[in-house]
Amino acid sequence: MNNLKVLHIINGEFYSGAERVQDLLALRLPEYGYVAYLACLKPGKFKSNCACSGDLVHDFPMRSRVDFAQIGRLVDFIKQNDIRLIHTHTPRAALIGLVLAMRAGLPRVHHLHSPTSRDTENKLRNVINAVTERLSVMGVKRFIAVSDSIGQWAASMGIPRGRITVVPNGVPAMPPVDRSGRAEPLTVGSVALFRPRKGLEVLIRAIRLARDKGANLNLRVVGGFETAEYEKAIKDLANQLELQEHIVWSGFQNNIPNELAQLDIFALPSLYGEGMPMVVLEALASGLPIAASDVEGIPQVLGRDGTAGLLARPGDAESLAAQLLHIAGMTNAERNKMGMAARSLHEKKYSDLAMAENVAKVYANVLEYK
Repeated sequence: MNNLKVLHIINGEFYSGAERVQDLLALRLPEYGYVAYLACLKPGKFKSNCACSGDLVHDFPMRSRVDFAQIGRLVDFIKQNDIRLIHTHTPRAALIGLVLAMRAGLPRVHHLHSPTSRDTENKLRNVINAVTERLSVMGVKRFIAVSDSIGQWAASMGIPRGRITVVPNGVPAMPPVDRSGRAEPLTVGSVALFRPRKGLEVLIRAIRLARDKGANLNLRVVGGFETAEYEKAIKDLANQLELQEHIVWSGFQNNIPNELAQLDIFALPSLYGEGMPMVVLEALASGLPIAASDVEGIPQVLGRDGTAGLLARPGDAESLAAQLLHIAGMTNAERNKMGMAARSLHEKKYSDLAMAENVAKVYANVLEYK
C-alpha cells in the first residue's frame, strides 16, 4: 500500500479553511503511504499560497459548473500518474469526480467541510450546490465529515450512516508564545475570508460593548473580504462605532502562526457554516483563549466547560461581549492557564498528523473493498 496515488479535486479559488485542509493532507499523507495530487477547477490563490510542492498542484480550469472540457485532460492525467482513487471536496468537484470515476473506473471519497445547503447567503446558490452535490455523490464509497455535526447533517440529507466517517480537521503544532508579560490594551483577533456568515459585524459591535464596559480591547482583523461591498459595509460600521483607532486591518496573510502570536484573545463570531474551522484549531495550537459562536462543529472542539474557550450565542453581540469581558477580566496567569489547556487539546485531538492518518485509513478501507 506504499506510495499509492490519489487525485484531490478542489476548487482552488481561495486559500482559506478547507483549502488548508487540502494543503496539509498533501503534505502529510506521504507519511502514511499516499501521494496526493491536487487538481484545481477554479485556479486562484491555492497554488500561490500552498505549502505543499507545486509539482503536486495542477490547473484544470472550468468556465462554468457544467463545463466538462477538462475531462479528457483529467483522464489522461489519471492514467499517466497511475492514480488509484479520486477524492473530491466541493459540489463542483463532486460533479467532475462522478464523470471521471465512470471514465477511469476509480473509487471515490468525498469530503464534507460544511453543510452545503446553508453554506452561503444566496439561497438559490445553496439549493443548486446541495442538489449538485447530492446527485454527484452517487456511488461514492466513503464520505469524510469534518465533525460530528456535519456527519449528522449528511445523514439527515440521506447519506447512509455506514458510509460516513468523521475525521476531525487538524493543524500543525506551533511554537509556544509567552504572553505572560503583556500589558493592556489586549488584542482580540479574528482570522477568516470575511463574508457575511463569518459575523464580523457582530464582533465589531461586541468590541464596542466591551470597551464601553471598561475593557481595554483592540481588534486585529486578519484576512481578505469576499467582496468590496462587504468590506466597505464593515469598515463603515467600525467608523460609525468610533472604533477606527482600535482596529488593525491586516488583510490576507500567509503566515497565520505569526498573526496569532500577536493576539491575546481569539474570536470567531460565525453565524453558521462552520464544520470544524481550521482557525479555531490554529488558535488552540497557538495557546490562545478563545471566544467563539456556539454553532455546528465549534462546540465539539471547545467543549462546554470553559476550559479552553467560551461559547457565545451566534449573532448576539452582547453574548460575545460578555465572553470577551470574562476573558479580559482574568489575570495573565488565568489566561495563560486557559491557553495551556487549548494547546493540550490540540496536541491530543487536532494535529495535522492525526487528520492525515485517519484519512489514510479511509483510503485503505476503500481500496481494499473497491
